[in-house]
Amino acid sequence: MLNPYAILMKRILLLLLLMIIGTAVHSQVIYETFRSIKLDQNRDLKIQLPRNYDTNEKKIYPLIIVLDGDYLFEPMAGNVDYFSYWEDMPESIVVGIVQDKTRMEDCRYDEAEFLPVNKGAQFFEFIGQELLPYLNQTYRTAELKIIVGHDYTSNFINYFLFKENPIFQAYINLSPELAPPMADRISNILTTSSQELWYYLATATNDADNIKKNLIALDENLSVIENPEVNYSFDNFNESSHYTLVGRAIPRALESIFEMYRPISKRTYKEVILPLETSPFEWLVDLYKTTEKLYGIKRQIRVNDFIAVSTALIKNENWDELEPLGKLATKEHPETMLGHYFLGMHYEQIGEPKKAMRAYENGFLLNEVAFLTKDYMLDKVNKIKEDFGW
Repeated sequence: MLNPYAILMKRILLLLLLMIIGTAVHSQVIYETFRSIKLDQNRDLKIQLPRNYDTNEKKIYPLIIVLDGDYLFEPMAGNVDYFSYWEDMPESIVVGIVQDKTRMEDCRYDEAEFLPVNKGAQFFEFIGQELLPYLNQTYRTAELKIIVGHDYTSNFINYFLFKENPIFQAYINLSPELAPPMADRISNILTTSSQELWYYLATATNDADNIKKNLIALDENLSVIENPEVNYSFDNFNESSHYTLVGRAIPRALESIFEMYRPISKRTYKEVILPLETSPFEWLVDLYKTTEKLYGIKRQIRVNDFIAVSTALIKNENWDELEPLGKLATKEHPETMLGHYFLGMHYEQIGEPKKAMRAYENGFLLNEVAFLTKDYMLDKVNKIKEDFGW
């Protein structure tokens, strides 16, 4: 049995360990004070950089601006880190603007034109003319910019839609308390926009009655818009309140915005790729070209996505397409046996066993990946030798 001194020492060591862990986690977020000329005051920022940001010196990242950063930054930053860890969205830079003492003045609009006025106009210029240029200059930001707000600040983020070339491409509106003409303005802009936009809107059954009523009416207008440039999504969460809906809406918004970024799912495989009458290989190439255009990020084609397409080709006995797929996989993942396996399957099925055996042998020398092991590749080689008596 431990004596009281030993117990005390163990508790002290445990406390120190927790403090170290807490510091390590805390250090992922940078706290900055930004001097704004437009506002003539300092503004506190919270900045979360992606994991391994410092080691990936050529990589660029989408930028997410979070208003109400004093309480909205942490749930947004946590979800972004989680989603990007599982590759359901690109790693992103998250910046929260602390507004606990200034939000009403920051987002003030006049009662005649319902446009930013006084400090509200200055705050609008601060974001567009000071903060974004600073962040673009200081950090490796991609073209895609997202802005997030809650109730009063959510109304404010929509003013950026009014610009001819909006500086934000995606808007996450969490129970916005809309100015009187804002609903019509949003509907008009999303109807006529010629630029790719993502627009997410959320309310809840226990939201404030006036907000919920206005947002349901707005959704009725937005849901019938037929603009291919606009990606619109709406949620009315059951049994959530004005505040608790935030925890449910943020992941839903990220799923909506980055729907095309996620790995190919079983549903996409069954409903899209398998019944394709055109080239599955070209579909895969076009998918990555489209996501590069949408999100401004060129990325390596996932092993998961190669396998999904190859499985469909094999199931449909589309042996010819395995050749370009294999060459692309070899280019994208040269250190693995993936591409050589596809090439081996192609040659084997079109009746060129020597080329097939050579492809499998080349793959055997490389790294294992997914279900492909050295034993598996060796078995493929031996099976061909056995079949042809070599």
